[in-house]
Amino acid sequence: MDDAFQLNERLEADTYALGDLPLCRVLLMDDARYPWLILVPRRADVTEIIDLSVSDRALLIEEIASAQRALNTVTRPDKLNVGALGNVVKQLHVHVIARFTSDPAGTGPVWGVGERRPYPPHMVGPLLDKLQKALGFGS
Repeated sequence: MDDAFQLNERLEADTYALGDLPLCRVLLMDDARYPWLILVPRRADVTEIIDLSVSDRALLIEEIASAQRALNTVTRPDKLNVGALGNVVKQLHVHVIARFTSDPAGTGPVWGVGERRPYPPHMVGPLLDKLQKALGFGS
């Protein structure tokens, strides 16, 4: 994709890589409280959706929909949240979060609610496999 693309260090440290879609690297947030994918367009120095070309913006929307379908298939949430905040990490990335009425954040946003709870090793491998399959990686 973009030879100058580098994943932000914080995103890399807080996630598991699932694979690459045509535009975005797909990551699983390492927080067992919420099934949470992060899409990062593989473009250098992009901080806002408006920084993407018209064709990349259209592709981003399709990849968000793919991530939503994968999370819906694997987790069967009550609701899917999508957001591109960038207040902490400036590199453009889109959060796709499966939400449940019983999750710790209730009806509020997931940010700033309690502390991140990493996935136990016995859970993360099967979840990664299911999500990769639902996203069409390795098939």
